Amino acid sequence: MANHRIYTMTFASVYPHYVNKAERKDRTKEEVDEIITWLTGYSQEELEAQIEKEVTFESFFAEAPQMNDSRALIKGVICGVRVEDIEEPLMQEIRYLDKLIDELAKGKKMEKILRK
Repeated sequence: MANHRIYTMTFASVYPHYVNKAERKDRTKEEVDEIITWLTGYSQEELEAQIEKEVTFESFFAEAPQMNDSRALIKGVICGVRVEDIEEPLMQEIRYLDKLIDELAKGKKMEKILRK
């Protein structure tokens, strides 16, 4: 696995950017949290604990209780790369999250974002 800088960044350092991106488009922190808990299987309390502990992205995804099987339905381009074509598992998980937050900020309905 390549040593990408984001792997060692704390999830807590990026989380406010997810929230800010959503709020700038009249979406909410609660919706961001719903996306994260849907993707990772963390409860709200577990998510808050991970943020408080300032775990790295690598640890955040490694410790996720149950990655959602429906994440394979997430398709599209993020940072110029198709998420479904990313070969590194950790980078793909990170980009899945980025893609979901982008969809939220673009006004997609939560049912579509959560692949219901």
